[in-house]
Amino acid sequence: MASLVADLRTRLGVDGAEPRAIVSVLPVNVSVLKTYDPPPQSLAGLVVDDVSRHGKFIDIEAGGLHLVIHLARAGWLRWKDSQPTAPPRMGGAKNPLALRVVLDDGAGFDLTEAGTKKGLAVSVVRDPQEVPGIARLGPDPLADDFTPEVLEQILAAAGRSQIKGVLRDQSQVAGIGNAYSDEILHAATMSPFTPASSVLASPEMLAVLYDAIGSTLRDALARSAGLAASELKAEKKSGLRVHGRTGETCDVCGDTIREVSFADSSLQYCPTCQTGGKPLADRRMSKLLR
Repeated sequence: MASLVADLRTRLGVDGAEPRAIVSVLPVNVSVLKTYDPPPQSLAGLVVDDVSRHGKFIDIEAGGLHLVIHLARAGWLRWKDSQPTAPPRMGGAKNPLALRVVLDDGAGFDLTEAGTKKGLAVSVVRDPQEVPGIARLGPDPLADDFTPEVLEQILAAAGRSQIKGVLRDQSQVAGIGNAYSDEILHAATMSPFTPASSVLASPEMLAVLYDAIGSTLRDALARSAGLAASELKAEKKSGLRVHGRTGETCDVCGDTIREVSFADSSLQYCPTCQTGGKPLADRRMSKLLR
């Protein structure tokens, strides 16, 4: 997400000499809009002042208003150097168009979302804290003030909750999510089912986890630096060590990467690296990790 924000900052002129102005914000699927006051049309004519990130939320600020986007699991931001002049239509079922943004130079981006489970959300607000998902975010793991002491406080509050769930919970740590929580735990050689209290009780485990969070996320940022939005998903997938690689070989130890499935998600891990060689039970219908 940080890489996508960096790409948008460049394309929208925030980091350049000439910031772009928004010509129109065109909702095609009205259900993606989660606010109604101010309306999307109120952004028309405003110059983009900033593009930032709150966890997994993209915040495009223009003239004191904020266009806040959450791509969820299947949302996609598709940049176009030249947007069509014809009124937008929803399009096919594979990646239906949800919203179009047109800029003063004719470029812009489309928001699309694949699949049947819809989570793409767009809000227009005067303050990002008006978006409930932003208001309840935990600390950002890439911020300078995310210290080992902050992680210690998070784990203390989590008690015996599984560490995988703690890292995924946006109200506890902002922006990590499912994929990078798998990657962090692999780097930390830690079972996803380890209780937070067990990590807290071991200064060594706490230090290893803290270092794995920082190194994993910063390495991902470094790999995607300078890439266009259209290339980011492919880069992310190619750089993952365990997530999404069930049945493949672990690059560290050579063991087979395994999966635990849940009602609406899954996790991937290496038994040799993370669980002492023991496969974890597949709790396919569990609701423990959401």
